[in-house]
Amino acid sequence: MILVLVGLPGSGKSTVGRQLARRLGYPFHDSDHVIEQRLGCSVREYFEREGESAFRDIEESVLHELTAHGPAVVSTGGGAVLREANRKRLHEAGQVVYLRSSPDELYRRLRHDTTRPLLQVDDPHARLRQLHAERDPLYRETAHFIIETGRPSVPTLVNMVMMQLELAGLVTARR
Repeated sequence: MILVLVGLPGSGKSTVGRQLARRLGYPFHDSDHVIEQRLGCSVREYFEREGESAFRDIEESVLHELTAHGPAVVSTGGGAVLREANRKRLHEAGQVVYLRSSPDELYRRLRHDTTRPLLQVDDPHARLRQLHAERDPLYRETAHFIIETGRPSVPTLVNMVMMQLELAGLVTARR
C-alpha cells in the first residue's frame, strides 16, 4: 500500500508521515526533501529563482516516481494538488489522507516559520485563509480519508489515521 498525506503547509504531513511509516514498517518519503536533494537547493530558493511553474513540473515528476512502488508513506508539498494530473495520480496510486487544519490553527503553528515560500508575505494569516479556500476542495477531491487535525498530539493523529485504515480493512490492527 502507498499512503499519501496531503494538506496545507504546517498541517503535519511530514511529522505524522514519519511516525506512520515507522508504525507500518514502511519507508517514508517527503516529496519536498526529495526535490531539494535533486535540485541541490531549497524549495524556497528554486521557487524564487525559477518560478512556481518550473517547480510544479519537477514536483509532478517526483510524485509520480514516489507513488510508482509501494509500500511507502509519502508526504506531499502543500501545493501538490494544484495540478489535476497529481490529484488523479495520488488518488489512484494509493490511499490519500487529507490532514485538514483551519487557517487559524496553521497560523498559530507557522507564524515564525521563514522557510515556506508561499507564506513570506505581509499578512501570512490572510494568505493561509486564501490557500485554504483555494485548496480545501482539491484536497477533498484527492483524499480517501479526511482527518481534522485540530490540536491533538502527533501520536493521537497517527492513531486516528491508523484507525481509519483499519476500519477500511487496509491494515490489520496490531495488538
